[in-house]
Amino acid sequence: MTSSENAVLRGGIATGVGSWPGTNAREAAATIVGELPDLPHLVELPGRATGSDMIGRASALLVDMLFEITPRGYRVAPGPGAVSRRAFDLIRVDLDALEEAWETAGLAGTGRTVKVQAAGPLTLAAQVELAGGHRMLTDRGALRDLSESLAEGLSQHAAEVGKRLGAKVVVQLDEPSLTSVLDGSIRGASVLHTVRALPGPEALAVLDTVVAALEQPVLVHTCAESPALGLLRGSAAAAVGFDIAAIGKRDLDGIGELLDSGKHLALGLVPTVAPAGRVTWRDIAEPAVRLMDRLGFSRRLLAERVIVTPACGLAGASQDWARRALELATETARVFTDEPESIDVDPQSQPPK
Repeated sequence: MTSSENAVLRGGIATGVGSWPGTNAREAAATIVGELPDLPHLVELPGRATGSDMIGRASALLVDMLFEITPRGYRVAPGPGAVSRRAFDLIRVDLDALEEAWETAGLAGTGRTVKVQAAGPLTLAAQVELAGGHRMLTDRGALRDLSESLAEGLSQHAAEVGKRLGAKVVVQLDEPSLTSVLDGSIRGASVLHTVRALPGPEALAVLDTVVAALEQPVLVHTCAESPALGLLRGSAAAAVGFDIAAIGKRDLDGIGELLDSGKHLALGLVPTVAPAGRVTWRDIAEPAVRLMDRLGFSRRLLAERVIVTPACGLAGASQDWARRALELATETARVFTDEPESIDVDPQSQPPK
């Protein structure tokens, strides 16, 4: 990790993964800026339907590449259409709302840090079809064009956000389909057309085409069970994020290697929907503390290299729980910074499965 990346991206803080319940961009932006003082983010509101979800939203960020909607999902479009226009308009609305909240909070021009998110190139290639109905993942030329288009578009987007807010920017690439891309479980156009597994070196090259093109530090996030930690460790990303509930004993070595490599971890510790009963910061903190203890690392790494997040996006949560989730994340990050060694671990609680 470069010294400039280390100055922008740090541990002992909290952030959201990206999505939020509801459709009110101003209300969402004000909440995010208020609840996440160290790393607020540009809110995604998939409840607004087509063009606002993770895949459709990417249509507004790509350069010289547009999507349209079909009964099966998104497809590369021959020219501008309703989906791309709507996606572009919604991102403008979201950015205007964030700028307003930023100014209201007195953050304009302060050089604080903000995060923006976008679907990563492998997930886009796995979910978006070409004109003939096959996944973009099946066409190496299309895959190359997609990654280059996303790299250019995200670079422009991050630069605009930084300029409008007077802020430093972290870019998050969402790769929920990464594990499926690597193990060949992506469905093709029909049962007769399967999508073969993409070899790790090829997948890494595609991902790093985008990461390396960005001047900002990059966090790659995946909600997949059994996250592809080995591939992500070898990437140019400064940080890797995953749901701590999705890891098992088989992943422990990979997590240790990530930390040894110098990367930050964005640990998904807070449930995305309200659990039964009362939840405190101690309940949220314990799995991360237990993880450090089990790996033999100092708990000080929780302050130095761990970012606390919800397990995934909060679009499916109630408004009340979404706010509480951010409160818990912030409280937990504060304890990690102040006194990680004093956190008691329940000897009866369960380690990774």
